[in-house]
Amino acid sequence: MAPPRSSSRELPVVGQRPAERADAARNRRKILQAAARFVAENGPEQLSLDEVAGAAHVGVGTVYRRFGDRAGLVQALLDDQEKRFQEAFMQGPPPLGPGASAAARIRAFLHALARRTDEEANLMLLTEAASPEARYGNGPYPLHCLHLATLLAQVLPEAHTHYLAHALLSPLRASLIIYQRRYEGLTMEEITSGLDDLLAGTGIPLDRPAETDGGPDSE
Repeated sequence: MAPPRSSSRELPVVGQRPAERADAARNRRKILQAAARFVAENGPEQLSLDEVAGAAHVGVGTVYRRFGDRAGLVQALLDDQEKRFQEAFMQGPPPLGPGASAAARIRAFLHALARRTDEEANLMLLTEAASPEARYGNGPYPLHCLHLATLLAQVLPEAHTHYLAHALLSPLRASLIIYQRRYEGLTMEEITSGLDDLLAGTGIPLDRPAETDGGPDSE
């Protein structure tokens, strides 16, 4: 008889992996450390699985088995920061975490995600460009969308909140943030102000608090 399933529903937190053998864990750390050094020295655009394998002293097949492709390796590099972000919006202090109104949490979440995307835009762009569906079906995006849709349902119960969550996340693609920041010269204040305008247009009440949004890097 199959073991009973847990009745609790768990969110798919990025970075939660099954237990692995000690040698496999060592190889994973070596590969990620080599990849991080390569990105720091050469930029993410030049990331090569062959060169990472050589620097980590493992076979390139090991890299492919562990991460699948370059996008998978990049996503693994992003996971540590993503885990901190997820902890902040699921368990951290308000307004990003529980304890604030749903409207305040939506605003704080979008602002914090905009800043995170700006900081990691080059790496995120590589994952987005891997395939047409790469941004939406892999990595943290499904969880971000679920979290946002859950909050939206509390504020706009009659709305198609899943679609609206996609619409509000759309301006936070790495490719668009890069274009706005580097070619249009927009500041992060202008980008987050634009997000506020989008929220106001959907009918979400904004109190625009003076404090920080409570992101993992807020002081």
